[in-house]
Amino acid sequence: MPQQLVDLSKPIRYNPKDPFFMRVKIKHKPHRKSRNLIRFFVGLPLKLWPRNFMGWADDTIEKMGVHATTHIDAPWHYSPTVGGKKAKTIDEIPLEWCHGPGVVIDMSHKADFEEITIEDLQQDLSRSGAQIVPGTIVLIRTDRDKLSGTPEFAELGTGMSAEATRWLIEQGIKVMGIDQWGWDLPLKYMAQKARENNDPDYFWRAHLVGAELEYCHMEQLTNLDKLPSHGFEVAVFPLKIEGASAAPARVIAYLPEHAPA
Repeated sequence: MPQQLVDLSKPIRYNPKDPFFMRVKIKHKPHRKSRNLIRFFVGLPLKLWPRNFMGWADDTIEKMGVHATTHIDAPWHYSPTVGGKKAKTIDEIPLEWCHGPGVVIDMSHKADFEEITIEDLQQDLSRSGAQIVPGTIVLIRTDRDKLSGTPEFAELGTGMSAEATRWLIEQGIKVMGIDQWGWDLPLKYMAQKARENNDPDYFWRAHLVGAELEYCHMEQLTNLDKLPSHGFEVAVFPLKIEGASAAPARVIAYLPEHAPA
């Protein structure tokens, strides 16, 4: 069956407006920079170079946190243990979790700093007719990917509640994702509310469901507005970084020629 591919990943590039702890630095090396390497280390004299060969281009990622761009978090990110057992790092995630039928739950109407609830999820699933079963990859659309590259990207957004996160896991969902900076409400907002309410249980509480129940979530997805509510597949294979809490991922949706709206 013919398929359309939709890229759900951000480009990896330097952005000075990102928070300092997530800025990426890449050094691009032009073709001419490899000449000495080829001549002296490889041992190929210039007279034997293939015609029209200028040397090879190369690039070095000099700085990039594993959470800096479109990525998938491993259970190890949330806590060293899940339900009393050692949490999986990203290289230990079963590949079977990383490919499956996709469902988009549209939460683009939610206001900044307003949590996404179980009722919100259920209402949208009822509206769209999408069904989630074990192995489904659930994508939460907020349309905050439009803020990517601006200072507001990390400052604004809705966010999943702990209860909604737990409910998805209880439906058999191992991988879920969102198209905003983080899975929870914005970090600074949560810190502010925790201080105002003197509440030690408020901060990062959706992430911390992962200390009880095993799951992964993706952050900083893009183009969820280009997907139907269901009837497509998702592939999200992270880089195999040994012992890491997360990894950048190229996340792709596979749409059949006639996908439902």
